[in-house]
Amino acid sequence: MDEQLTIGELAHRTGVAASALRYWEDLGLLPVPTRVSGQRRYPLSAVEQVGEILLLRDVGFTLRELKALIVSRSLAGDGWRELHQRKLTELDQRIAQAQAARTAITHALACPHEDILHCPNYASVVRARLAGSSLEEAHPH
Repeated sequence: MDEQLTIGELAHRTGVAASALRYWEDLGLLPVPTRVSGQRRYPLSAVEQVGEILLLRDVGFTLRELKALIVSRSLAGDGWRELHQRKLTELDQRIAQAQAARTAITHALACPHEDILHCPNYASVVRARLAGSSLEEAHPH
């Protein structure tokens, strides 16, 4: 018989709390393990599955997106590629927002006005935001 891990052993090998593993199992991110005397028993392959969940979560996939990804892999086709492309687009948008925020903060720190509320540039950015412009639009580089 192949080696199997208890939930505690899986938690120890992956650094993920047993409660999180049970939650991921409930969500369908991990397959339902077999039970021996009422105790969960995971195959060794569960270690890599948990590692993949951690990696995908680290790159920005939500648990809901991870579930869709797992489902897409079980179907024929390239559905997983579409999910990755959507995440890449989302990350590009978040990076652009973060860069615009960084630029705005850098400019605020370099503002020659004693009180930034008296800065005409700052006031124009505030007005642009109130008019519905995004930060990227309101605060040109």
